[in-house]
Amino acid sequence: VSNRIRVCNARVYIQGKGTFVDIGTMLGMLGTGFVVTLQIFFLTLVGSLPLGVVVALGRMSKFKPLAWLMRFYISIMRGTPLMLPMFFIYFAPYYIFGVELSTDSKFNATIIAFIINYAAYFAEIYRSGIQSIPKGQLEAASVLGYSRGQTFMKIVLPQVIKRILPAMGNEIITLVKDTSLAFAIGVAEMFSTAKAFCRSCSLPHFTGSSISWSKLCSTVSKRSSITITTNVFAIRTYSWILKTL
Repeated sequence: VSNRIRVCNARVYIQGKGTFVDIGTMLGMLGTGFVVTLQIFFLTLVGSLPLGVVVALGRMSKFKPLAWLMRFYISIMRGTPLMLPMFFIYFAPYYIFGVELSTDSKFNATIIAFIINYAAYFAEIYRSGIQSIPKGQLEAASVLGYSRGQTFMKIVLPQVIKRILPAMGNEIITLVKDTSLAFAIGVAEMFSTAKAFCRSCSLPHFTGSSISWSKLCSTVSKRSSITITTNVFAIRTYSWILKTL
């Protein structure tokens, strides 16, 4: 592959270091980190999507204290970096209440921080979609004898889903990228695992990162043509960097 790194018998030989790195071990470590990344991604969606509905309904409530509280929560979550609530949720129980940190504390703090942060973004998307429906349609449904539930399910909801899909897609893509922030409190997700492995084996950091990137794109991409194109681009970029060493 290059003058410094050679692949031989399912092992990577690093010239100058005189060591072999087993490809199976490397892929196993990256696979473990990849599973953690998927867990963060899916658990965040499972928690934040329904919580966003509750927050959006509270934000539109006619009960002013509740609406102000939800507005304050949304402003705080959207106006602060994701790492700030993650650090607070992880360290606050120990420094405020003296609770000992366990092995699972890092992962649990990451999931809770991601959920409450993304719920605020999803809540604003829901609210904007609901309030974008003209009031004339609601009045027409009332004249036709529709109940509030029927009006929402048959008239409002189908239009809201269609209108919020682009914004929801953008947030979900952002979530894929934000999973790497979990390294800040020591969660061994995909890219931090790749970085730690490459450092321990004296490999360039982009070796593991390029493999992880290809695996992530293969999972997230829905169309095989996009997946193939992305993987080819990643391999070619990796090969070009190696040639320049």
